[in-house]
Amino acid sequence: MLTRKQQELLYFIHERMKETGIPPSFDEMKEALDLASKSGIHRLITALEERGFIRRLPNRARALEILRMPDSVIGQQPRRGFSPSVIEGSLGKKQEEPKAPASANDGGSTGIPVMGRIAAGVPISAIQENTHQIIVPAEMLGAGEHYALEVQGDSMIEAGIFDGDTVIIRNISTASPGDIVVALVNDEEATLKRFRRKGASIALEAANPAYETRIFAANQVKVQGKLVGLIRRYH
Repeated sequence: MLTRKQQELLYFIHERMKETGIPPSFDEMKEALDLASKSGIHRLITALEERGFIRRLPNRARALEILRMPDSVIGQQPRRGFSPSVIEGSLGKKQEEPKAPASANDGGSTGIPVMGRIAAGVPISAIQENTHQIIVPAEMLGAGEHYALEVQGDSMIEAGIFDGDTVIIRNISTASPGDIVVALVNDEEATLKRFRRKGASIALEAANPAYETRIFAANQVKVQGKLVGLIRRYH
């Protein structure tokens, strides 16, 4: 028999995987269950695994597999008072048909993939997969491969990057101090921040005084691209 918190966590993981195809991060689980720390999530995950409801897959970040659901949960809504904070994505929704990239003869534009959302704030789930394509001017891109991300959050507003903007990213794994980059933290969470070095450590710096600069060991951060352009829609 599961405790209330164990049932709530199992339901949350189940619903997130139905929506996006991937498990939620530990930070998302902590927020959804209103727990003070991720250690509580670790204990709940261990209990669910010991009871045969989930399985952790080795050598893969955020790799959880639901083996079964209790009869009391299947087909029911979460218990009253449990309202998970879900970051809405497009992977679980009906997707647009990808547009064919335009050629240089079509006015100098080209199509690049949109790879979901990126947090300009507290990191959210890591970059996933191509959801659709957008057409951008070729002069915005330059050499190399590129992709786009939809910005969620306000930590980069003083750099002119706002919630709802679409950023154009050159797919590279290196950065110079001061570059705005897509950083993958601990192989789990992606965020858009300014890249700095602090001795042997890496600093991910926000462009909003409400957010603190976060310091990581060099092996905790992987650069997954550099900001080269931005698209903004006005409503």
